[in-house]
Parts: sequence; C-alpha cells; structure tokens
Amino acid sequence: MVEAKLIDETSQPRTRETLVHDLKHLGLTSRMTVIVHSSLSTIGWVCGGPVAVIQAIMDVVTSEGTIVMPTHSGDLSDPSGWQNPPVPESWWSTIQETMPAYDPRITPTRGMGRIVEVFRTWPGVKRSSHPTFSFAAWGANASQVIMNHELDYAMGETSPLARIYDLDGWVLLLGVDYTHNTSFHLAEYRMPGANIVKQGAPIIETKQRVWKVYRDIELNTSPFEELGVAFELRTQVHKGKVGSAQARLFPQRQAVDFAVEWLTLYRDDGM
Repeated sequence: MVEAKLIDETSQPRTRETLVHDLKHLGLTSRMTVIVHSSLSTIGWVCGGPVAVIQAIMDVVTSEGTIVMPTHSGDLSDPSGWQNPPVPESWWSTIQETMPAYDPRITPTRGMGRIVEVFRTWPGVKRSSHPTFSFAAWGANASQVIMNHELDYAMGETSPLARIYDLDGWVLLLGVDYTHNTSFHLAEYRMPGANIVKQGAPIIETKQRVWKVYRDIELNTSPFEELGVAFELRTQVHKGKVGSAQARLFPQRQAVDFAVEWLTLYRDDGM
C-alpha cells in the first residue's frame, strides 16, 4: 500500500504548520508571485494531504501575493499525437467529434498531481481559457495572470507564463526536477527559428462545441534538466527541504532569459 510505505518513510507527520516553517526557511515570502510545480508524495505523509500543502503555501504568500499552478489537460488534444498511450487511428474521428469541450470550471487536469487538482477547485482560484495548457491562479494578481490566454502558441506571449515574467515572479519546484519547469517553455517561444505545428482541441465558440485547430510550436523538454544544472551555476537558487521533498525557489525572469541563451546555443550545436 502506497500510503503505508509513505508513513514508514516519514519520521514525523508533516503538517500545515511545519510546511509553513519549511517554505519560509526556503525563502518563500508574502506578496510573491510564484508558480508552483509539485509532487505530494515526495513531501512525506502530510496531515491533510494536498489541502494542507495548499493552505501552507497560501499562509506564506498571503492574499497580497499570487499563487499559480499549471492545470493542463493534455487529453483535450489531437488524438493523432497521443503516445502515452496511443489510441487506434480508427478512433480519431470519433474522439474529435465527441470529446466534451473545455470548461475551466469542470475539466480535470491530467497527470498534474493531487495538489494541482485540489487547487484548481479552490474557492477564489481562477483558471485560464486554454483547453490543453491552462493555468490557475489565486491571490492579488490572479486575474492579470490568467486573462487573455489565447489559443495559438499556448505557452508563449499571451500565456500566464509571460504574465508571471512581467510581474517578476518566482518558480517553486516542490519535489520535482527541472523537466517540470514550464517556464523554460516560454524561452522556447522566444528563440528564433521554432518549428510551427498544428494542434487541435474542443472548445465552446459562439455557444457551440467546436473542434478548433490552432498553431503552436514544437516543444522539447529533453534538455531541461541539463539546462537547470547550467542555470544553477549562473544564478543563486534557493535550495532546501519542504518536508522530505527537495525544493528549489528561483526568479522566473532570470530563468527564462538564461534559457533563451542556453537553448539557442544547444540547438545551434546540433544537440
């Protein structure tokens, strides 16, 4: 049983109060704008589970700050590109014709973890309009972060990632590595020579469900961990434990700017 193993591996129960202490020690402060990427199981056994984790982050950041989480729903996408797992080609047209349209109130996340799934339904949380790559936000700048998230180029200049950049926000990696740092994707949009691809998703348009084709770029997370290591050699990254989880806190703007430079060289070197 997963929970029994987690209990055995946790020396003391993690609580809202102990997590507040750990987050403050890491460097998280009130009034920050912070995008959080998380793994609940890495924290250890938490009294209250994802609810306690979210409460702790809110306690530290306060309503004068802003908390953002990626609430992606990757299953609302073109089935021809599904790999994990793929579906038979004979199903594609049925999926495109019948998949329920994206609704920010009820569409669940996919593969984002329990903390994110609880956060998206939290009172006062607002969610952006992109059917596949939405983000949710709570706090002082929530509306500014999620507004006008256009369909084309999902994590580019109209995305919440770019609004966090404008707000000089921070990134909190809570028990996850740099491959989960979506802010590096913003750098991919800012690099020259991106490959343009077509994607599709079901949305509501003029009160009708439609399958909408939109433009995006070809994304690649494979160099992100190596990129993160290089970034830490250039910039001070706050490191510490939140519960049992290895956590990192760093300025998003510096990470994106560094990633544009590093990824351009990485690509030009043919890697």
